[in-house]
Amino acid sequence: MPDSSLFETIQRNCAISDARDSGVYSLCSLILKLRNLYKWEENVEPWEEPEPDVVLDWISEREELWESLKDEQYHPLPIDGRLVDPFDVETVNAHLADRNFMYGAGYGRSLKSVFFLAEVLVRKSVDRKPVVILGREKARELSGLPAMVQDGTIIIRREQVRFFLCDQINELLPAAKKSLQHALGLYGLLGNDGLLDRQSLIEKLDHLVDEEMPTFIYHELGELQEQPLASATLKQIVAAFPGSLIEFLARAIKDVLADTHARGLLGHIVAEKKEASLSLYISFLGGLRKLLCPEIGEAFFSFLETGDWLLIEQARTTCRRETGRRAETLTALCAELANESPQKVQKDVERELLAPLGLGKP
Repeated sequence: MPDSSLFETIQRNCAISDARDSGVYSLCSLILKLRNLYKWEENVEPWEEPEPDVVLDWISEREELWESLKDEQYHPLPIDGRLVDPFDVETVNAHLADRNFMYGAGYGRSLKSVFFLAEVLVRKSVDRKPVVILGREKARELSGLPAMVQDGTIIIRREQVRFFLCDQINELLPAAKKSLQHALGLYGLLGNDGLLDRQSLIEKLDHLVDEEMPTFIYHELGELQEQPLASATLKQIVAAFPGSLIEFLARAIKDVLADTHARGLLGHIVAEKKEASLSLYISFLGGLRKLLCPEIGEAFFSFLETGDWLLIEQARTTCRRETGRRAETLTALCAELANESPQKVQKDVERELLAPLGLGKP
């Protein structure tokens, strides 16, 4: 176990990050993240629902804590008698190496700071890239990213994957998506009435997590490949248009490019013919990502009738080609920020990219 002073400082920095940047989330998203943070702190399973009054009281206390921390700077971490920058993950993890823990620090949506400390379950290599699977988390902030790349290493946070899958399944159930029903059926999670058997989900959640873990890994592998939308361009967009539709578009483009890379998520699903994973991917495909690649959804429903994986592969390549074209257009438009006002660039992006998707002004 890490030193108590190190652990406490990391957790305080997590709280400071939340105090500073919880406003990057929509109200619905914030409530869900607060609920899951409460469950994590109280060791509540993803499928368990605490009493609403208890959670509301906890949220009020958390908001009071955030108010007291909103102007506080991140604290340096005490390592071997010296103080280390909280984003110096290399030094911190060298210190933790013999304790089987990993520290994470970076930036998430709208440059919200991400910090966590967790036990290491597995270290392995996938497609010649180092992968670390983390277990019980001792410190974390609000966002709870299930997967990320840190210094070239793919990190999968198993606890967050459990919450993500359970939340997604429960959130999508009212919509009764055919793709979700198909996936649940393949995993043996449907009752005789054709509805989700919640007891089966409880009993099989960890099996589901282990089976779907590769999709999280291969998404990150796709991120590590050379892409038409560079990370530097994404950072430029976040700095110029934080929390805007343009930022969300850029992130969606980057995600779709990762997923549609031959060595990314969909490439893996097609190569391994993972029908349940494909069905879950279609179920979770929403928002801008769904607008960017309608070919995937169309091919999926034809696939259900024919079982022809070539349909999915063709849709993957088509989607990648079209999304790559959009990435190049977005990169060129944002390069104009060096000489043009953000307002001018915003109008250009709306005209060239958002309006054709049915968003923004033509």
